Amino acid sequence: MGIKERKEREKERRRQQIMVAARRVFSDKGFSRATMEDIANEAELSAGTIYLYFKNKDELCASLTLRILQYLQMRVEHVYNDKGHDIREKINSLKTALYDVYEFDPLILRNMFHLHSSETFKNLSSELLEEINRLSRKAIRTIGTIFKDSLKDGVFADRDATEIAYVVWAVFSGLALWEESRKTFAYDVDLQETLSLAFDIIQMGLFNYSENVRL
Repeated sequence: MGIKERKEREKERRRQQIMVAARRVFSDKGFSRATMEDIANEAELSAGTIYLYFKNKDELCASLTLRILQYLQMRVEHVYNDKGHDIREKINSLKTALYDVYEFDPLILRNMFHLHSSETFKNLSSELLEEINRLSRKAIRTIGTIFKDSLKDGVFADRDATEIAYVVWAVFSGLALWEESRKTFAYDVDLQETLSLAFDIIQMGLFNYSENVRL
């Protein structure tokens, strides 16, 4: 291995070290109260070293969301590629996949949705912002493909698959953010049960709409 390769490997190792430390600090203190100095202490590095890799806390948090988006894409692609299931089974599998994504890292997932709806999202580097947008769009398109074949086969009335995907995405993001409020106000409701109910409503709405259109 040459000197350049060793430096690149060391740089990536240090970057991962910082991200692991940041995840621990965000978990302990919450995103708003955590500081770059806290993360530097957790990583056993100087604050100056942290800033060599990430220009601010928002960029560090946003970098953690890439892992979530990559896992999301992997799960929804698996649902789409399961050719042995009909649309009802695929919708159920999609529901399970999205809940698994939430369970994978609830804190970072919620922060990702917060970033999407805040001004801080605009302060990210153009490269990081484009990668997050690319992965988000890809996941939504893949969710749309799960419904696309059924639309072509006439199972549902003539609807746009991407619009259905946006509805699913909005429900998922809304419930993930609502889970944060649920814990704050001690609502005795389980996210998995609520997500299941939401998907039942979406599914019934699609099929009932199609039946009414055919009448």
